[in-house]
Amino acid sequence: MERDFVACSDIDGLMQTLNINHKPLDWRLFVGLSKLSFKAVLIHNGNTLLSICDGLSVHNKLSYENMKILMGAINYDIFKRQICGDLKAIALLLGLKQGFTKYCCFISEWDSRARFLPF
Repeated sequence: MERDFVACSDIDGLMQTLNINHKPLDWRLFVGLSKLSFKAVLIHNGNTLLSICDGLSVHNKLSYENMKILMGAINYDIFKRQICGDLKAIALLLGLKQGFTKYCCFISEWDSRARFLPF
């Protein structure tokens, strides 16, 4: 537990405790968001094994910085699993601007309501 984040940083140990043979390529990371919380859940690719909650944050402001803290707490850099989630979660992870963007694009770093193009 770090601040208001609860995360499991030892996935290998958790998988051994659950008697699951841990093959990182067989798992993907689902990032779920709501107004009051966000979570990271490991989902088995074949859906034959149970889903495992890897990280959770409740009552934190939904922001890129908080998502970065949660991803660091679950050691995402070690396994680099595929991430799935809704468009809002993916946009948040990519650092895209939240709110009034008309066309969600990682190349567009300006306000979509701008009257001129910056190039």
